[in-house]
Amino acid sequence: MENLIVELSKYLMLLLFACYTLICFTALNGRKSEKKQRRILKKQTKLIFLIHLNAFAVIFAVQKSFDVLLAYIMQAALLCCILIIYKYIYKRASGLIVNNMCMLLAIGFVILYRLDTDKAMRQYQIAAAAAIITLIIPFFIHKMHFLNKLTWIYAVVGIALLLAVAILGSTSYGAKLSFKVAGIAVQPSEFVKIIFVFYTASMLYRSTEFIQVVKATAVAAVHVLILVASKDLGAALIFFITYLIMLYVATRNTFYLTGGLACGSAAAVAAYHLFRHVRVRVTAWKDPLSVIHDDGYQVCQSLFAIGTGGWFGMGLYQGMPNKIPIVEEDFVFAAVSEELGGFFAVCLIMVCASCYLMFLNIAMQMRDQFYKLIALGLGTVYGFQVFLTIGGVTKFIPSTGVTLPLVSYGGSSLLSTFIIFAIIQGLYILREDREVLDEEKSGRNRRETEKKRR
Repeated sequence: MENLIVELSKYLMLLLFACYTLICFTALNGRKSEKKQRRILKKQTKLIFLIHLNAFAVIFAVQKSFDVLLAYIMQAALLCCILIIYKYIYKRASGLIVNNMCMLLAIGFVILYRLDTDKAMRQYQIAAAAAIITLIIPFFIHKMHFLNKLTWIYAVVGIALLLAVAILGSTSYGAKLSFKVAGIAVQPSEFVKIIFVFYTASMLYRSTEFIQVVKATAVAAVHVLILVASKDLGAALIFFITYLIMLYVATRNTFYLTGGLACGSAAAVAAYHLFRHVRVRVTAWKDPLSVIHDDGYQVCQSLFAIGTGGWFGMGLYQGMPNKIPIVEEDFVFAAVSEELGGFFAVCLIMVCASCYLMFLNIAMQMRDQFYKLIALGLGTVYGFQVFLTIGGVTKFIPSTGVTLPLVSYGGSSLLSTFIIFAIIQGLYILREDREVLDEEKSGRNRRETEKKRR
């Protein structure tokens, strides 16, 4: 009976998630009426809770513990609170962004609970705290009009935090990533990447003349070099690509883009020769089977898991994802692929892509150049992190050790992603408010014109 429940559940979950993914791209079409858009978003919300319920029904059938029911109720309540808060407090918030955030969070809860119950409960606690902490951010984005004037504060704070890690941080997997505050491990680079986006946007908002670009590039290089010195090369790559894209969009100068890519390629070659763990990851990427008992074990187990799962997956608790080292963090996508299937994993990628497209859409529609660059930068941070994670898991690129936002286990990563989504919501609300004001102003002008004609 248990096997039948698992087997039926995986197909139902795949069907529900495929419907959700299709609706994601339907909702991206802004030409629909407001009433129709609300109806589409309501369907999405129902699908989130159905997928979450379906997965936890399987978990309960396997574990037969009332702790599972308690965990389900707590998680469902959190998702419901997030949706209600954004619907009633921020009435002009983007429903699609809120839904996607909750959907990814729900998938993370499910797969983490299956892999490690204790880590799943800690993830829930961090998510609840993050939801409360970031609730006020859209309001601040709407009211604080001096954010573009804090350029050097962003730079000093970002560099100071990265230096603190480089000097005082503990080494994890060959890199200095975090230090402990009151017994809690904090990874500052996750938050500095947001501050870095604000710094870059404010610098390029002031001017895009050559001397300003040189100053911005020098400070950006300091950020990247500190990360390289800490051997946090995944974060360094995210900072570098984010800066390069923001610089190109702000200046429209192809020379900066090609020059930056050339310098980045040279730096990658230098890193290969300077750092042993870079050579290890490149070797594991090129031919993991040749080092399967050593450095290639993690990548090989990831590929075995993805291959074993096939298109439809083994079903929850039917695979062996725990054979992959650090599966809850860097390689959670492999666990999803093995037990929920390749089709489910592709839908997950598409949902992440719809988030990225929504971020870019907001960036293109912002009138203020500073806010435009903020949305572009945060979208790039999110999209490139997803690419690095999934690319490393599938052996498309060497593994970089970054997490899949909202799905992987990790407190700093989860909180920073909540902050990114909250800032984007603030920008979206700001844009919507200005459109409403413009419509009201246009209406007044029309009425005044009609009066004059009469």
